[in-house]
Amino acid sequence: MTNTKFIGTGVAIVTPLNRDRRIDKTSLIRLINYIIKGGVEYVVVLGTTGESVTLTKEEKRTVVSIVLETVNKRVPVVLGLGGNNTQVLIESLNTVPDFKYLDAILSVSPYYNKPNQRGIYEHYKAVAKASTLPVILYNVPGRTGSNIAAETTLKLARDFKNIIGIKEASGNIEQAMKIIKYRPKNFLVISGDDTLTLPMIACGADGVISVVANAFPKDFSEMTRQVLAGNIKQAQQLHYKLIDITEQLFADGNPAGIKAALEILGICKSTMRLPLVEVNIDTRKKLEELISKY
Repeated sequence: MTNTKFIGTGVAIVTPLNRDRRIDKTSLIRLINYIIKGGVEYVVVLGTTGESVTLTKEEKRTVVSIVLETVNKRVPVVLGLGGNNTQVLIESLNTVPDFKYLDAILSVSPYYNKPNQRGIYEHYKAVAKASTLPVILYNVPGRTGSNIAAETTLKLARDFKNIIGIKEASGNIEQAMKIIKYRPKNFLVISGDDTLTLPMIACGADGVISVVANAFPKDFSEMTRQVLAGNIKQAQQLHYKLIDITEQLFADGNPAGIKAALEILGICKSTMRLPLVEVNIDTRKKLEELISKY
């Protein structure tokens, strides 16, 4: 199985909402075309940034359908599909109408119930056996409350051919390097942190699933390509061009920050669904100032 389609920049797209908090289909289409025109390698739908946990099943189907129709095979599409009830997750693998048109699933480690490493392994073993699509693990301890240890990732990578990579968002570069050093051939290590993408790729990672690239797809995807090509100086220039904006995008929570930036850029509204709220006034003003200079 070749996994080269997921090398480079994937974008964890937001789910645009109207002021009444319903899905904004027009803005979703605009966003997809904008990021593809910006040169990204693939799209991730219904991830954390897409507010998937506050969408109904019907809304999720609608979003996936719009994304697939708009993308129209121009780039691969990855579906965020995780959960902390393994059986329910496995059953959902058989109920996604457009499953066969997707390229992979991104599956977050179980949250809240905090399984130990054996539990995490058994969870993903069950997912891998049930999925007809390639599986990308997603490690984000800051949200799940538990870390996928490097040893667990490596065991899963060796034991299941359809587990093709990990989105590593632990912020622990030492852990990422251990996975990179001992991974099987073609197993992808993908940055889950925009600010750490350059150093992680310099250490041997294969790309990023980005939040920032919703708003700045051209520069962020070019930065990723440059560092993948070994052109560190060129990558550094783009990294530091974006770094102040990146900091502000996460200052008041994700995806509130990136939605504020997208509204400033005229792509979609900054509307959020409770319990998430829009960024505070100070953050909004800083973003407006930084984007106007950008």
